[in-house]
Order: sequence, then C-alpha cells, then structure tokens
Amino acid sequence: MAESYGLFEQILLIFIGAVVATTLFRRLKLPAILAYLAMGALIGPFALQVAHPDQMALLSELGVVFLLFMLGLEFSLPKMIAMRKTVLGLGSAQVITTSAIFIGLSLLMGMELAPSIVLAGALALSSTAIVTKELIRLQQLGQPHGQLSFGILLFQDIAAVVFLILVPALGTSTAESSESIIWPLLQGAGLLLLLLILGHKILPALFNEVARERSDELFVLVALVTAMTAAWITHAAGLSMALGGFLAGMMLGESHFKHQLENDIRPFRDVLLGLFFVTVGMQLDLSALVENIHWVILTTLMLVTAKTLVILLLGRLFGNNANTSLKAGISLAQGGEFGFALLAVALTYHVIDSDLNAVLVSTIIISMVITPSLLNKADWIAERFFPTENSTESVPEHQHADAASQHHELADHVIICGYGRVGQIVARFLKQMGIQYVAIDPDPIRIKEASSAGEPAYYGDAKRVDIMRGLGAAKARLIILTLPNPKSSLETLKQIKREFGDIPVLVRTQDDYHLEQFQIYGAAEVVPEALEGSLMLVSHVLTLLDVPADIIKERIRTVRSQRYRILHGFVHGGQSLKADLDPSRVIQKHAVTLSENAYACGKTLDALDLELEISSLIQQGEEIDNPSGTLLLNEGDTLILNGSPREIEQAEERILLGNL
Repeated sequence: MAESYGLFEQILLIFIGAVVATTLFRRLKLPAILAYLAMGALIGPFALQVAHPDQMALLSELGVVFLLFMLGLEFSLPKMIAMRKTVLGLGSAQVITTSAIFIGLSLLMGMELAPSIVLAGALALSSTAIVTKELIRLQQLGQPHGQLSFGILLFQDIAAVVFLILVPALGTSTAESSESIIWPLLQGAGLLLLLLILGHKILPALFNEVARERSDELFVLVALVTAMTAAWITHAAGLSMALGGFLAGMMLGESHFKHQLENDIRPFRDVLLGLFFVTVGMQLDLSALVENIHWVILTTLMLVTAKTLVILLLGRLFGNNANTSLKAGISLAQGGEFGFALLAVALTYHVIDSDLNAVLVSTIIISMVITPSLLNKADWIAERFFPTENSTESVPEHQHADAASQHHELADHVIICGYGRVGQIVARFLKQMGIQYVAIDPDPIRIKEASSAGEPAYYGDAKRVDIMRGLGAAKARLIILTLPNPKSSLETLKQIKREFGDIPVLVRTQDDYHLEQFQIYGAAEVVPEALEGSLMLVSHVLTLLDVPADIIKERIRTVRSQRYRILHGFVHGGQSLKADLDPSRVIQKHAVTLSENAYACGKTLDALDLELEISSLIQQGEEIDNPSGTLLLNEGDTLILNGSPREIEQAEERILLGNL
C-alpha cells in the first residue's frame, strides 16, 4: 500500500500523524519520542502500510547525524578531566561490566557474537537527555549521586563512539575474526584524532569569519555543512555517518559558538530526528512483538536490574557509599538515545535482524518511560535498603552539619537552609552587619567551595532534626529557608516548628502558590521572590515617573501588609500554568459582565454570597477596588473575580444563572 503514496504524500501523512500523536502524548505527560515511535508503528509496513522505512532511510539517517551532533556539542572535555576518576574509572568499569554481562547472557542463549555485541552496546548506554533533565527537575544533579551519574554518562558518550566504529566492522563477512574488528577500531581512532586536531584548528577560525558577516542564514548553513561533511568523511572511511556527526559536535563543543549552534540546529534536528524515530517505529512488527512480549518484559527487567546492581557494586568498589551508589544505579537503569542510533546502524549493516531490533527497541522504550517514576522513588528505595547511610563521602568530616557545634558557640544566630544564590546573598548582608550565621546545603560541591572560602557552611539535610539541633536551632534567633523546592521547604518547616516551635522561620518561595500553606504551618514571614521582584520593579517605575518616595514606600508597605493581595490573580494564557502545579488550586483572574437577564442584576454582592474574592467592580466605566457588599449590581457591570478555576466557574453560574 505504501507504493501508492509518493514520497511527499508519505512525509505529509507522517507530519500530520506526528502532530496528532505528539499532542496526545504531551497531554498524557509522555515523551514526544514515544509519539513518534507509536506513529511509525501505526503507519509502517506491518500495520496500515501507509509508508515504508526504506523510503525514509536517508532522511532518518540525517536525523541520527544531527542527534549525534547535538550530543557531541554537549560533551565536555574539561568536565571529563575534572571528573576523571568517576568518568575513566567508574564509567569505564560500568560499560565494560554491563556489556560483558549482556554478551555472556546472549551467547548462552545461542546468539552469535556480532549481534550480542550490538545488544550489549545498546543496553549498556543510558539516556543522557532523560537522566539530566529529571535530575535537574528534582534538584539532584549537584548531589553526590547526580554527579556520579553525570560522570558515568560522560564515559558512555566515549563508549558510544567505540560502538559506532565497531558496528560496520561487525557487518562484514569475517567480522568475528579479531583482525577485522581491531583494524576498524584503530582506523576509527586515527580518523577521530585527525578530525579533532584539524577541527580544533580550522573550525573556530571558520566560524569566527562567518560570525563577522552577521548573517544568521550563513551561520546555520555552515553549521549544517560542518555536520554533514564530517558525516560524509566517516562514511567514506567505511564508518557510520552518525560517528561523523558526533565528532563534529565534539570539535565545536568547547567553542564560544556552542549555544548559538544548539539553538540554530535544533529546528532541523527536531524535524529530522522525528522522522528517524518514526522510521524506527516503522520497523516494529507489532504482531511479532506481541509474540515476543515475554522476551521484551524479561529483557527490560534484566536491563533495569543488571544496570542498577552493577553500578551499586562498582560504586561501592570506587569508594562511594551504598545509598549514593544505589541512587546512581536507579538513575542510569534505562537504555538511551545512543541505543536507538546504534541499533539503526546495526540494522543498516545487517548485524541484527528485525525481530531482535523490535525486542531491543521496545525494551529501551519501556525503560525510558519508567525512568521518571523510578527517579521519583529513588530516595525512598535507597533509604529502605540503606537507611543508616548519608551521601556525604565527598565532603570532609569537618564540613558536615553534625560538626558545626564543635567549631562555633552557636546561640542567638541565624541558620540559612539552602546556600544557593539567595542564601549566599543573605549571608553577605548578615556578615556585613556582624550577625552570626551558619548555612546548611545538600550540595557537597557547593559546600566544599564555600568552606574553602572560610564561610560557615556545612553539608546536610535541613529536614533532619539531629542535624538542625547540631546547628543550634534550639538557640537560634531566626531560621531562613531558601530551598528551591517548595515541597522540601514545607517539610523542613513542619519539622522545625514541631521540634523548635518558638523559633521564627522566614521562607523564601518562587511565587505565592504555596504562601497560605507556609503561613498555616507557622512561617513568620513568607517572601515570594517573583512578587517581591515585581514590587521592586514597580518602585523603580514609579520613581522614574517622579512619584514621591514616601508615597511609593507607603504603597509597597500596604501591599506587603495585605499579604500581596493586590498581586494575586492574573489573566492566564495557555502556557501560564506550571506543569508541576495542580491547576485546580492556581488563583486566576476572570471578568464576568452582567447581561440583561443576569440573575445578579438588581441584587447586592452580599445577597449573592459568592465564596471567592471580588477584587474590583467596573460600573458605568469607573473601576471600584474592593467593592462594598451593599453595592447594587446593574446590567453592564463587570465583576473581576479572583479564585481557583472551580470557584470561578461556580461564581459565574451564580452571577448569571442563580445556581448555587
């Protein structure tokens, strides 16, 4: 059936389907990559037969080239050198051990060596994109297990280059002889070294000249040509095109053009990469997949279990504690983008068949889907198995929060929980005023740097009562919470008020979403950063408009005394709500105009008994703030409501229809 559609029609149908599938998957909070794969499986030769992967081969291969180009841009040689113990030691041990396990199991099951190596390579590598994104979301990238995971991912990038060099050699008829495998590796290593040397000398100069032209179009074209030329060189040398894309990215990754390149290439990469994942989906024979579903489930369980245990054991061997090692293992338990690229190259060179490809692709997909859930539970799992350990191995003993009381007479001091940007600014002012303070933060790297600078900063979790007691919380004058995660701040506040009830606690939040909760649980003051920033901006605006300073101060003071009430409730757009917030609790602003037959006409606000805030009333063209409950409403009046979506909906029905 695919033959009845031309190439243009097939691409058009793919894009239409991708739009629909991506929209659906986003609403289900699933990655877009799964939408592309599902669409490919649906329209491929094994289902609706709308399109065939062979006709999309070139476009999808270009997608892989640009994927690897972007991954190459993100590769950091200085970071690798700085973390060399983790990268070269633990990272290499993880890839070698995991690969050896999967090769051994595959050979025991009767597979040949070449496909066993591909299987091992595809499953040994993890998803850089998903892991880093989730660790950043959870504010854990700077924690010991986050740094451990990042170091291993850096080595996996290097290992991917080796596998991409190796796969074409495995596709030859004599691939299983050691000579035919070692020679391509040496050839690839030589080519890699040559390209990197030439690239570091030529490309920065080339892009400097292009940048001087100040032409966005020329910059994009040169970036595309660079990636595709490197891909052509490696392909001409008998290696994969994807390897060339990765090398081109590595050559430009340390230049000051990196971020501009990422932004300019992204649209091309996203489109072509979408086509690549669609073609991967097309290769999935759903009927064969159903028949082999037991292998998919078994392989997924083996993948997640094996990688978690390998990293746990190796982490302990390299001096990390079990709690940290287990969380790092859970973080890296999935397959990743390199696996898809590796399988695509292996399929092209006929190293694996379509059945094995379907099982491995499905395994990687499932492992990627469950990763966010596993990471959300990683702390709980680690504490359940290793409850007595803390992830403090990278912090010297004197920098632990437990040791703070041994170095200071802690009384009538301030405790700063969270030593990021805000915490450090607070500390500077306290220091200038001669007020004693100590800080606590769960980021060992930040604490090392701060302690080296002579600052009283200690490693630890502010939610732990014993640590807070060691910091002298019972005798503290004030405790300040500047943690970036509101849930963590709320838990910390509860613990502090439960154990040290009389100590005032000041909480900094990003916005006013959790303001009432913090007040309910005993916060002396809650400072929403976004709202305070707005007030600061307003004060500058009014100053430039020559409004007297005393009036500005009085207005700002009034807003603060009213707990920012005037700043609550905004007109929301489609992208206004944060993904992690409950939309039913977000305070929105909504205008309701009374029509001729509206129930509220001729009634007072008190008579309506609306269970939400009415911030203002527009009557005969005049806006009345905080309208009196005795005001009579008339046709054409507009009520400005502040409340949750549900409260606004009920109030609007009451105003217009009289429904309770």
